[in-house]
Amino acid sequence: MEEIKKDEKKEGEEPTPADAGEGDKSELVKQTDAANAAAERLEKAKKELDAAEALRRLGGGSEAGQEPVKPKEDEPVDYAKKALSGELNKEK
Repeated sequence: MEEIKKDEKKEGEEPTPADAGEGDKSELVKQTDAANAAAERLEKAKKELDAAEALRRLGGGSEAGQEPVKPKEDEPVDYAKKALSGELNKEK
């Protein structure tokens, strides 16, 4: 039996570097890929925001037909306290 030494190459196999994959790309290519990925994320977020804005507009977000907010009315006890302390005259 012949033992294959670790440093010997098997037939038909090519040596592969330990960092095959991302390591063989230049720094400029890596930066370009990162920028493209960021641009895709921004485009996706913009589409989601546009869709949310469209739903808000179609969902009755207009002011037409809405009741105006009524001011809070004082309870009789609170009104009496204000009248006796003279606060009612200060407001006008």
